[in-house]
Amino acid sequence: MPFAHRTANKPATNQRPRGPFMRVIVLGSGVIGVSTAYYLAKAGHEVTVIDRQAGPALETSYANAGEVSPGYSAPWAAPGLVLKAAKWLMMKHSPLVIRPKLDPAMWSWMMKLLANANERSYEINKARMVRIAEYSRDCLKALRAETGIHYDERAKGTLQVFRTQKQVDAAATDMAVLDRFNVPYQLLDVAGCAAVEPALALVKEKIVGGLLLPGDETGDCFRFTNALATMAEGLGVEFRYNVGIKKLEGDGRRVTGVVTDAGTLTADAYVVALGSYSPMLVKPFGLNLPVYPVKGYSLTLPITDAAGAPESTVMDETHKIAITRLGDRIRVGGTAELTGFDLTLRPGRRGPLDHVVSDLFPTGGDLSKAEFWTGLRPNTPDGTPIVGPTPVRNLFLNTGHGTLGWTMAAGSGRVVADVVGGRQTEIDMDGLTVERYGRPADATRTRPAVAGVARPTA
Repeated sequence: MPFAHRTANKPATNQRPRGPFMRVIVLGSGVIGVSTAYYLAKAGHEVTVIDRQAGPALETSYANAGEVSPGYSAPWAAPGLVLKAAKWLMMKHSPLVIRPKLDPAMWSWMMKLLANANERSYEINKARMVRIAEYSRDCLKALRAETGIHYDERAKGTLQVFRTQKQVDAAATDMAVLDRFNVPYQLLDVAGCAAVEPALALVKEKIVGGLLLPGDETGDCFRFTNALATMAEGLGVEFRYNVGIKKLEGDGRRVTGVVTDAGTLTADAYVVALGSYSPMLVKPFGLNLPVYPVKGYSLTLPITDAAGAPESTVMDETHKIAITRLGDRIRVGGTAELTGFDLTLRPGRRGPLDHVVSDLFPTGGDLSKAEFWTGLRPNTPDGTPIVGPTPVRNLFLNTGHGTLGWTMAAGSGRVVADVVGGRQTEIDMDGLTVERYGRPADATRTRPAVAGVARPTA
């Protein structure tokens, strides 16, 4: 077993829930929402998915870094964050950009992030993240074996490359947590890195070592989500695309309907999987989710020299950029931009991506033919997603996965489906639910109909 509190060696994807079958509405058709809908349907529930886009995975799940990386799961809030951030902001190819706004949510989120940037919080938060991420990887393996789903998947691990000895030394903290959860890893010298990723032999003078996480995987999240949506439809899931979500209606104790631009829809249970937009929808119910968008960018370029391209994922620790092989393409993903819900595709933010891929894999792909993309990652200040029940009895959450939505999607979907159906989850839910932020004082009182907040138009 990959960690101590698993209660089964393999996710039991065919078992039916103990509770009665229900009508469930899932809000959002990214990889999180579709995974949730699939597992709910497998459990026998009647499921409807609602999304404003014309199809699945057209927002944050569209062109992410391509990593399924439980071993690399770690919160941004780490000891020394302030000094690191100051250094990043001064770098030519900075992995971090902050565009200050008169937005209380931005400043509140940043203060909470800093409050978690200590050794004790880091260890707690990383342990929670590894727990759900390892479970999710197991669920994904079981799903692949059961369905034969394909998405340019590879299971060759993640190589975190270090450009300085200081980075190698700092990896000791992460390795201690990996040891705690029996996650395999190897600390490699330069020759070891080149043995795992042969193309790095051409630039060996630029690195001093690396941390190999052999249990990690890669794959195209967009292709996976679309394939899984088709399978979910085969199980009876109804997808309603091009439908804008306006608000949830309820009395404070339970949700009575979701108001959309196609009318009000009702169900027995509701799952909010709207990424960065989730807090707006549930705030009228007394739930103040500290989920804030952190903008990321990616490039997707065709491989021109297979021997000069990565075999799996290489994570540049200095620039916080991942380079992943997806079939005949290279995906380069990273950078963090705090700028609210602004989806402007800024040409200047392409620089760090161009630099890292050309620096480490100069002959691998054709940058002149790269597709440049941006999306909003739904980040919590402690790095851990918010999954499972809420004090509102028929409202469930699956959000806040940050950069690890693809990594945690299958496990999060399975966990939420189990909770909705009244089943015992296969992992400990401690620290994963909204309760870690405190119970809202007004969430259990009967109130007049709740006025909702419209979801912003991207």
